[in-house]
Amino acid sequence: MNPRFLNIINSNKPVVVDFYAEWCGPCKLVPSILKEVKSELRRNVKIVKVDVDKNPLIVSRYQVQSIPTVIVFKNGKPCWTGVGLRPAQEIKSVLLQHIND
Repeated sequence: MNPRFLNIINSNKPVVVDFYAEWCGPCKLVPSILKEVKSELRRNVKIVKVDVDKNPLIVSRYQVQSIPTVIVFKNGKPCWTGVGLRPAQEIKSVLLQHIND
């Protein structure tokens, strides 16, 4: 497993991980959704992209079976998974639950 990735998700702030592939059409829409999320929550959240083709161990470890998939981590543990395109409001509400807990 990638030690840099583990270090990033081991944050006490929620970390949004966007699992994507270059060839995935719907995946191209996720960055603008996450940009909207980031614009509201700013420093309270980290956002990371993981290319599923280049990171098979991470994909396998978190059982990502279709893309786009967004997983929210806190303190190294997954606390929410959204498969397919998820609205910014849904992701924000999940993050708000984990920012102050």
